[in-house]
Amino acid sequence: MLSFIITNMKKKNLIIICIDGGRLDRVLKSEIFNDLSTKGIFFPQTITYAPYTNSAIHALISGAYGNRNGCYSYWHSIKFKKNEFKTLTEYLHENGFFTFADVPSDLVIPDSGFDQFQVYDESQVDLKNRHEKIIDEMKMKNDDGKRFFLYLHYESIHTGILNSVLKKYNNFSKEYFDNKKLNESRYDDLFFIAEQYVAGLMQKIFEHDLLKDSIVLITADHGMSTGEKFGERAYGAFCYDYTIRTFSYYINSDLEKKIINQQIRHVDFLPTILEDMEISLDKNFRELDGVSLIPLINGKILEEKIAYTETGNPLVSNEPPKKPNTKSVRTSKWKLIYNEYNNTKELYNLEKDPDENENLIGTGLEIESKLWKELEKIQDKDN
Repeated sequence: MLSFIITNMKKKNLIIICIDGGRLDRVLKSEIFNDLSTKGIFFPQTITYAPYTNSAIHALISGAYGNRNGCYSYWHSIKFKKNEFKTLTEYLHENGFFTFADVPSDLVIPDSGFDQFQVYDESQVDLKNRHEKIIDEMKMKNDDGKRFFLYLHYESIHTGILNSVLKKYNNFSKEYFDNKKLNESRYDDLFFIAEQYVAGLMQKIFEHDLLKDSIVLITADHGMSTGEKFGERAYGAFCYDYTIRTFSYYINSDLEKKIINQQIRHVDFLPTILEDMEISLDKNFRELDGVSLIPLINGKILEEKIAYTETGNPLVSNEPPKKPNTKSVRTSKWKLIYNEYNNTKELYNLEKDPDENENLIGTGLEIESKLWKELEKIQDKDN
């Protein structure tokens, strides 16, 4: 009888908070973020499909990589195959949720299924105050018995980097790469503000007692360079871990609090949330790339899946190409990168060489051919 009651309880709200450009290394040192680990499940090895916003979020919200869902570059948000891939928003809207997004651009996330879709000017807004007020609004929805899905995009790290780095330097500016300490300090100042934002939103959620009725997912779309690799002053040019390895906190008061170090992907969250809410996948749409993490969360063995990432390195151009030219496949231990633009490969042992400095390609390691086959398989899948 108890299991019957649990499976028929009213579904929880969903709040997704994306910290645009949030770096994992700063999160690991942050008291505010570390406190989130005491409230939910922390995934410190979350891999993004794309080290830039629109394709990363389209993958998260659809459970499918951009090479299949159509959003595989900065230019392809409008090419998202909405008739082939059903978004998390649409699933929840069909299940009676009020759906609300607050984003810096209408290209960030598909607007299909949203009841309210707001676009703010990142240069003119106090996001902490703005988003706390939106939490207040969602509290009223909850009190009225209406379930909601809220997507909030925190853009202020990106805004700061846009003004101080992207507008001032290019990917080959010697002045930028020669001043690593300044780059670190600049980023730390922006990250500190992001910490206050997260603390403020979580305090609002606690004050309104929303955690007992809500699942909260806090993640980053991608990380951010502080000058680690010449040729990338911010993000979007390479597939190194400082931009593609992000973090996720999955907070559900019904689940055991823990840290799961196994590699997961952004594309895994759609099937995870649907299973958590007992919503069935719609078989009228195409197969997902993501898998549910519920078995892993519940302490069962879940085979680690290959994480696929791709991006468009602009090289000497002022804008990224229309198609990806830099691709990677990753496990918890190994990463293979294929630079399509010059037909070169890179292979890294991430356990021994987390900063990806020693390229082991061509050294006779069996893992090289295995990962190459995985890359080919993903690229060929159902295109």
